[in-house]
Amino acid sequence: MSKNSFDDIVNRSLALRKKYHELEVQYHGSEWTIEEDALAYLTDAGLVGRNIMSEQKRWPKSGSNEELEHKLGENIWWLIVLADRSGIDIKEAVEGFLDKTEKLIK
Repeated sequence: MSKNSFDDIVNRSLALRKKYHELEVQYHGSEWTIEEDALAYLTDAGLVGRNIMSEQKRWPKSGSNEELEHKLGENIWWLIVLADRSGIDIKEAVEGFLDKTEKLIK
């Protein structure tokens, strides 16, 4: 993956979400709502926390390093999807956050 591939990550993320929507329609008769997407994201965010605890030997679980890597990527994917479904350009949102926060913490 190249350094300037955030556009590619966003495009691939949205294309993958469309494929999941097709599966949702096939198996459940409708696409997940944005609320269901948000709940799925929150579930995965909780799993990031659990895997961090395991890495720090505060929660007994095997295979947490591999799952942590996967869940971190999945959480970024969910944030891209949620931003898109909310009409927010994730690139602009991140840029705005960084600009504002960098100015606050000079």
